[in-house]
Amino acid sequence: MGGSRRQIKKRQQDVVRFLEANRIEFEEVDITMSEEKRQWMYKNIPEDRQPAQGNPLPPQIFSDDRYCGDYDCFFESKESNTVFSFLGLKPSLAPKES
Repeated sequence: MGGSRRQIKKRQQDVVRFLEANRIEFEEVDITMSEEKRQWMYKNIPEDRQPAQGNPLPPQIFSDDRYCGDYDCFFESKESNTVFSFLGLKPSLAPKES
């Protein structure tokens, strides 16, 4: 069941790349390095969003303490251009040119 480590890594990179490209501030948390952070993540994913079996796999996306969703939710919001509302952010209206 679940994704391979390589698939998880790729999904994490997808999310990180998107956030960086859109200049969205974020903190990447590696739950493999911290039991405390892993427990926090499990505890803060709503009951109805937990997988039927086993633990939720990273990446899981939070905005502060508010659960946004997993990679599939993120991907759907990216496809439908609703990532900002998915993340609970206001779209940045900064001009594109630098």
